[in-house]
Amino acid sequence: MTRSSLCAKMAAALWVIFAVASARAEMAGHGGPVRALAVSPDGDELLSGSFDTTAIHWSLKADTAEQVLRYHADGINAVVLLKDRRMITAGADARIAVWTAGRPQPDRVLEGHVAPIVALAVSPDGSLLASASWDRTVRLWSLSDGTSRVLEGHSQNVNGVAFTPHGRLVSVGYDLTLRIWHLPDGQPEIVTLPAPLNAVAVAPDGEIITAAVDGRLRMLTGEGKVSGEVAASPTPVVALAMSADGTLIAAAGIGGTVAIIDRKSRSLLRTLAGPGPPVWSVAFLPDGATLLTGGADGKIRRWNARTGDPVGSNLAGSPPDPLAAYAGDHGADVFRACVACHTLSEKEVQRAGPTLAGLYGRKIASLPGYRFSDALKTMDIIWTPETVAKLFEVGPNAYTPGTKMPEQRIGSAEDRRALTDFLGRVTSR
Repeated sequence: MTRSSLCAKMAAALWVIFAVASARAEMAGHGGPVRALAVSPDGDELLSGSFDTTAIHWSLKADTAEQVLRYHADGINAVVLLKDRRMITAGADARIAVWTAGRPQPDRVLEGHVAPIVALAVSPDGSLLASASWDRTVRLWSLSDGTSRVLEGHSQNVNGVAFTPHGRLVSVGYDLTLRIWHLPDGQPEIVTLPAPLNAVAVAPDGEIITAAVDGRLRMLTGEGKVSGEVAASPTPVVALAMSADGTLIAAAGIGGTVAIIDRKSRSLLRTLAGPGPPVWSVAFLPDGATLLTGGADGKIRRWNARTGDPVGSNLAGSPPDPLAAYAGDHGADVFRACVACHTLSEKEVQRAGPTLAGLYGRKIASLPGYRFSDALKTMDIIWTPETVAKLFEVGPNAYTPGTKMPEQRIGSAEDRRALTDFLGRVTSR
């Protein structure tokens, strides 16, 4: 064994020890935002995925990290725990890895997508895995032999997938459409909704729940007819979870709040935490009352969703608002939608996107230490107030094709000017 490989192994071992020790205190082991959570059917295990490119397999009985999974070259956006205890991770590197607990490398890697994978779902019989990607496709994978088929039709990023109890597949995307795919023929019923869609979940009775960038949840019948609507957040909802009995919905907003919705009455019961850094992921334990949240600070917290109380003294409280010092600044208010992915200082822990410190005058995709997409590396854009304004006037997909940045636009020229002025004041070195 070489000195370098020995050092690497020792560093990995120390990292796991640190994660386990931290986990006993607060389930804090990730070095970046916790983007995905999955709980085992018996409620004893948790799998978390992070923008830090790792997944952690936790024991919920002991609140300890059992294993750190390292394979992906970019952030992990989706995770699954199968009934046979296998684990699945998928990320911005467009790869899906299938793991056996305790093994240091994946048993199988599923490749075919050509853009970030952002959501996974397993069929009711456990035979199929569905993946949603920003390459505008959904893929169905056989969990027995790894073969796949492609479902095409979405015209923009696909952000969510979920199976119905009867084996149909539902997908949602930025193109405002919800598609109910009839399997195995692959023909969809298409429903167009009022806002771009970020996530989808299906209740035990087959009702479909969607989460949108306008902060609203919309409920549809299994046939795709809208049957209800709830205002969950003043900011885009980025993650959904449903209790096992289908009575409660947790909707995580990019503004740091988690709304608890009573599905039957279509009412907002309470709001957990926030405002502050985003909550990127939510998952219910099988008891139907305990909710896990994954935050931008890399920590996993427990809540009693029925009372709104944090579970465990170490999990209490809300993370600090990174923009608190700029209260009343219009530019900071516009930037709040960006704080989910970007820091203003090199001293802060890196989030999903590159830091904006020293932004103006920097060539696109040139910041050392951050993995940019190949498409951005070929562009000649220099970041200035004018180019940043143009980015949000036409949208990232049009101005910087191939970006991993979520699609968003700022329609008001006044708001764009306030944002670029704010960035000029706070990011200069």
